[in-house]
Amino acid sequence: MVACSIEGTRPILLEVQALVTQTNFGMPRRTAAGTDFNRVNLLMAVLEKRCRYEMSRYDAYVNIAGGMRMNEPALDLAIILALVSSMKDKPVNPKCIIFGEVGLAGEVRAVSQAEQRVHEAIKLGFEACILPQVSLDKMKKTDKIALYGVSNVREAIRLI
Repeated sequence: MVACSIEGTRPILLEVQALVTQTNFGMPRRTAAGTDFNRVNLLMAVLEKRCRYEMSRYDAYVNIAGGMRMNEPALDLAIILALVSSMKDKPVNPKCIIFGEVGLAGEVRAVSQAEQRVHEAIKLGFEACILPQVSLDKMKKTDKIALYGVSNVREAIRLI
């Protein structure tokens, strides 16, 4: 899963990886490299409560590739979609970029500098972008990339 984060004023594209497997023990194992462990647990709880995925039966390993460390909330949607993609064993289009903050009710919230993130994706040859609907509504239309606005996590999962 490719996500776009902002460091200062510069957009940075990151690869978010997740591996989800059934647990062999009563207590599932969770690890997070490159992002906040507690945030990953919170996002898994959102998947369990709002989307009815039984995440408590699965071990989950989340990694930001390349050794980078990012804690920006805009990575939330990419982490969730990486988890679901691994759990369902269904790959996501590698030419798709994803960003958006996820709230406790499963809503996808706007992020800052969405237009700048999309322009960076276009420059790097991405063909599609999943982003918050609120951010999409405020952007100028473009035919250089397919934009998919989502209001909640369920809508985003349907797209992958």
